Amino acid sequence: MNIHLLPETLINQIAAGEVIERPASAAKELIENAIDAGASRIEIATAGGGKALLRVTDNGAGMDERDLALAVQRHCTSKIATHLDDIRTLGFRGEALPSIGSVAKLTITSRPPGAATGASVTVAGGSVSDVRPAPANPGTVVEVRDLFYATPARLKFLKTERAEAGAITEIVKRMAIAFPAIRFVLSGTDRQTLEFPATGADRLARIAQVLGEDFRDNAIEIDAEREGVSLTGHAGLPTFNRGNSAHQYAFVNGRPVADKLIMSALRAAYAETIPQGRYPVAVLSLALDPALVDVNVHPAKSDVRFRDPGLIRGLIIGAIREALQREGDRASTRGASHMLSSFRPGFSPRHTAPAQRWAPAASPSRPLDFVTAAPLRQNSFDGLSEPSARMEPGEAPAPAPAAKTEEAQAFPLGAARAQVHENYIVAQTADGLVIVDQHAAHERLVFEALRKGLADRRVPSQALLIPEIVDLPEEDCDRLMDHAEEFDRMGLAIERFGPGAIAVRETPAMLGETDATGLVRQLADEIAEWDAAATLGGKLDYVAATMACHGSVRSGRRLRPEEMNALLRQMEATPGSGQCNHGRPTYIELKLADIERLFGRA
Repeated sequence: MNIHLLPETLINQIAAGEVIERPASAAKELIENAIDAGASRIEIATAGGGKALLRVTDNGAGMDERDLALAVQRHCTSKIATHLDDIRTLGFRGEALPSIGSVAKLTITSRPPGAATGASVTVAGGSVSDVRPAPANPGTVVEVRDLFYATPARLKFLKTERAEAGAITEIVKRMAIAFPAIRFVLSGTDRQTLEFPATGADRLARIAQVLGEDFRDNAIEIDAEREGVSLTGHAGLPTFNRGNSAHQYAFVNGRPVADKLIMSALRAAYAETIPQGRYPVAVLSLALDPALVDVNVHPAKSDVRFRDPGLIRGLIIGAIREALQREGDRASTRGASHMLSSFRPGFSPRHTAPAQRWAPAASPSRPLDFVTAAPLRQNSFDGLSEPSARMEPGEAPAPAPAAKTEEAQAFPLGAARAQVHENYIVAQTADGLVIVDQHAAHERLVFEALRKGLADRRVPSQALLIPEIVDLPEEDCDRLMDHAEEFDRMGLAIERFGPGAIAVRETPAMLGETDATGLVRQLADEIAEWDAAATLGGKLDYVAATMACHGSVRSGRRLRPEEMNALLRQMEATPGSGQCNHGRPTYIELKLADIERLFGRA
């Protein structure tokens, strides 16, 4: 078997298999080139999901005849010179255009500003034409037709035209968020025209163009810095969540990335605040010294590798949790809109029995469904203990002095006015009303108290009668022992047991009977991947959440007015009280203007 040099066309096709996986990959590379060229307007046109046609037009710096001839040759680029530790552009490998030209019919027409005429070059299946003069506007037009016609096997792996068109749309959205000063227009025979006008420095306005205007009202600003790494962006309220992760965007030095470390940190930051199967909405931008991040991990440049992944993970989790504690307890505006859509003006006698139209008077056998608010004062809710006082059937509600009620209305959650169906507290605020789920709200308060207890002292542990020996690779044992002190604080006591084993002597008492071997192996796997041992803490939080659920005010429990008001004040003082431990909202706010609109008064 003799070693020989592959033909240039085959080399380019092999490179294309890594760089150009689908039409969206080609679109990403061409849009990045346009941005690097300084374009302020980029137009993308497609047909057949990008397989039949993909055209990218920009008003950037353009290329002359010499540049065009080099642009279609491999490893020719204007973006780097001698090293890879100071990359400040989106593209730098010099592979995109020759890779596309090796598997498709590529035409590039360009004209630098100030030049009298433009020029054009064509590449078809790896065959390069001469550069010729051509009429052109200032900027560049790159047209790709019949993608993968030279490698038909690749066509079989593509999805439907609709799916491929959707993938290109997603690429444009990510680029639009990253560069709000650029106007993007996406059009074609396979789609409706999508336009993102430039918003300049107003990044939130651009994000609202992509994610919807309701994100603006449900977003919390993120701005943090640690050891030279800055994190900016916006994170949605926990109750403003979605059914998939498609609305999570991450950028590193302006580059859109799909990085597992960032997405994992985002999930961890929202732990215990979002229901299982739901995903937060967030746009996060990291800025750091290019020497501290490797963007050359993969030819597609969507993966990055940080020199200090622990710093990045800690910064993201800490910044988002701090922001959620600061203002994450406010209710999502979608809750009010959903409630408004559920209201129906008036009622139909045909569907409502006369006896059900009016509430019966209070009697020993049937208490009133509504309780009048009472003066605000502290009571058995102090310390988050189970309330002892309750209203017995037939007991008269306490009257509320007007001055005290007006004073309570000045609080964010207002003054308790009623309890509906022995589960929902209705409170009046200065400009509307609030409906609180009493069980969900108190459950969150108890959980936060328990979690604070875990942070203030070593978690109680239970000693194993016989230490459990867990066999692991030596490198996993080394990683676990590096975190032994942290585990001990959480009630997990481990020791080295020879070069390839760990002895588990104590486990957290809150976990009860637990699979110590499985827990240690899971911790080892997690540390190996992210060097972050969050699994044990997550388990303890889950146990704390379960205890809180069983130790909270139950649904169907009649509360005194002062108890309801005390609950509202505790919620206002507790970070994260806007959602329960399972991520559901604890209250919904309805503005007076919304109520008036329901009755046609606004």
